[in-house]
Amino acid sequence: MKKRAIIFGLLSIVIALAVACKKEKKKTVATPTNPNEQELITTFKIVFTDANGVLPDVEAQFVDIDGPGGNNPTVFDTIRLAANATYNATITLLDEAAVPAENITEEVEEEGVDHLFCFDLTGGLNAVITKTDLDANNLPIGITSQWTLGNASTGTSTIRLRHQPGVKNGQCDVGETDIELNFHTVIQ
Repeated sequence: MKKRAIIFGLLSIVIALAVACKKEKKKTVATPTNPNEQELITTFKIVFTDANGVLPDVEAQFVDIDGPGGNNPTVFDTIRLAANATYNATITLLDEAAVPAENITEEVEEEGVDHLFCFDLTGGLNAVITKTDLDANNLPIGITSQWTLGNASTGTSTIRLRHQPGVKNGQCDVGETDIELNFHTVIQ
């Protein structure tokens, strides 16, 4: 009887240790993270500075604090620029749902080889947009750009941020869209 009790006790200890080791292993396994995970962009701001330093700065914003879906944007400005002028433009992206607000622009710049801003003008807008910043592979990013404007016109400026990990080639037809905005644009 004593032998059975000892064997049963030892067997119970071995089983308990085996179960404890398995539980410990489950706790130490790390969950892989995706370094190219899309971020929430709640605020998009583009600031235009006259290349000649004469005209006042122009700022246009899109603000949707709760992100896609849910409530409508609280701000969706019209871009208003002077005819026959040249502007240097800088884009800022924020996640203002986070506390404190997170500057997504810094991440896009750090991961420049995976990101590209695309600009499409429709409705007869008399403008040419040139991206002025480059990633580590000498491909454009578009956080900064130059807008060369002609005579007065009205239309839409579509600005898209393309996420292109491993496939960026300087073109807008590859990858996924992180954000796409259609700004009513007036050149006057």
